[in-house]
Amino acid sequence: MKPTAISADVLFEEHRATLKWEWVAGLGASERRFDEVAVRAARSGADLVGYLNYIHPYRVQILGEREVAYLARGNADDCARRISRIITLEPPVLVVADGHSAPDTLISMCERAQLPMFATPESAAFVIDVLRAYLSKHFADRTSMHGVFMDILGMGVMITGESGLGKSELGLELISRGHGLVADDAVDLFRINQTSIEGRCPDLLQNLLEVRGIGLLDIKAIFGETAVRRKMRLKLIVHLVRRETLEREYERIPYEPLTQDVLGVPVRKVIIQVEAGRNIAVLVEAAVRNAILQLRGINTYQEFVERHRKAMEQEG
Repeated sequence: MKPTAISADVLFEEHRATLKWEWVAGLGASERRFDEVAVRAARSGADLVGYLNYIHPYRVQILGEREVAYLARGNADDCARRISRIITLEPPVLVVADGHSAPDTLISMCERAQLPMFATPESAAFVIDVLRAYLSKHFADRTSMHGVFMDILGMGVMITGESGLGKSELGLELISRGHGLVADDAVDLFRINQTSIEGRCPDLLQNLLEVRGIGLLDIKAIFGETAVRRKMRLKLIVHLVRRETLEREYERIPYEPLTQDVLGVPVRKVIIQVEAGRNIAVLVEAAVRNAILQLRGINTYQEFVERHRKAMEQEG
């Protein structure tokens, strides 16, 4: 399930028994969903719910005893102004807790704005705890990774590695060789089903690549629209290391293909040593081509082992 798939009616039905709430306004907006930008920006699902707060838009706003009293305080104009400000926050849902009744002005405004509002006898603190736990679990299938995410020969490839090894410079060289950039530095990753991870670029970094000594490059403006991609499925991780790291931590020729767990999905991984004089871009392309062969069921190393076994048998 995609992280943004929770709608107001799903949220209501999932907690109807636990929170004993009623749908009091905005029933026509049952398909209203969490804002995708807010979901991406949240550190966890817990950030998407809290007490009424005018500086935190796009989250479930909880109105407890104090919040309801605040909305009702003062003259009619003051009340209307405070309530109208809630609408501008564009919350996916409003929840009136502590057994309070929502002010009539709030109900009518939610109806006009088609904003779902629930009312529950449970305490505001309990509602927040329940919804934070639920949303944290639901949005656990998303994370971010540091690296350069690219479309290389039609395969989504994440280039990671130790600091100072030139990941962005490598990305620039691969772009100049006709491959596409998805994201540089920070990549948003989403598990879209049990076996697939999708990588996207945060809106703030769209089309941008940072190269030391040059600065930020607008890849789309420099190389054209075909040089950038909006999203790709993550199929391969290319990890760059120094020689000492390779010798200390990895086998020269691993018997089994390496994988890295990303949101519970094993992703193929190759290790490339960075050294002066090596053409890393060519090595990355070769690693991608080899991964494509492996996905087609062709395992070069296994074929070599089998060839070696037969040669040994003939000599024996």
